[in-house]
Amino acid sequence: MFMGYSPETVDFLWGIRMNNNREWFLEHKQDYVNYLYEPTKALGKELFQPFVEKSGELLKVSRIYRDARLHHPLPYKESLWICIRQDVDWWAENGCLYFEINPEGIHYGFFLYHPRPAVMKEFRRAIAAKPDEFLSMIQKVETDTGLRIYADTYKRPESCPDPALERFYGWKGQIGCTIHEDFGDSTFGPALAERVRDFFVKLIPLYDYFNRFKV
Repeated sequence: MFMGYSPETVDFLWGIRMNNNREWFLEHKQDYVNYLYEPTKALGKELFQPFVEKSGELLKVSRIYRDARLHHPLPYKESLWICIRQDVDWWAENGCLYFEINPEGIHYGFFLYHPRPAVMKEFRRAIAAKPDEFLSMIQKVETDTGLRIYADTYKRPESCPDPALERFYGWKGQIGCTIHEDFGDSTFGPALAERVRDFFVKLIPLYDYFNRFKV
């Protein structure tokens, strides 16, 4: 059960940023396990509850160790993340629901980082064919969350056939609906799990819409 993060979590995150080396980490490894990894793993299980019955969904919880094959100069990450996504080859090409904690605070929401151009082409076809379905979904998500969905756009987007779709027709990638929170009392308690889970539920229509494209 997720009991919340603690000030010790924040201390560890800043510690690894300022002392990103094996000697410091080994001295503080139990702090990593107790205050960062185990709470994040417990949070992931609670966030995944609404998705247990959905077909093909995965829960991923990162670890702090960097992939040595990437030849990064620092051995450890400065953050930990949770990702709910479909079982695909590369997460960045498909929409996901994520939670990340780093020294600056927490971030969570929906994100589609780098979809294939063919996927966005199919997306444009879909919204042009059924604009009311798409616009209704967008309006619901933005109303329910109180946030505006954002995206990177093509420098030279295709001509849009419907003025109502103008805002969306040039979407390219980094499509998101996310929240950032600084550390505070609301971070340090079990209520965080309910707050993030409720936000994820409001994002399910957006998540499901983009994950229909399998080009």
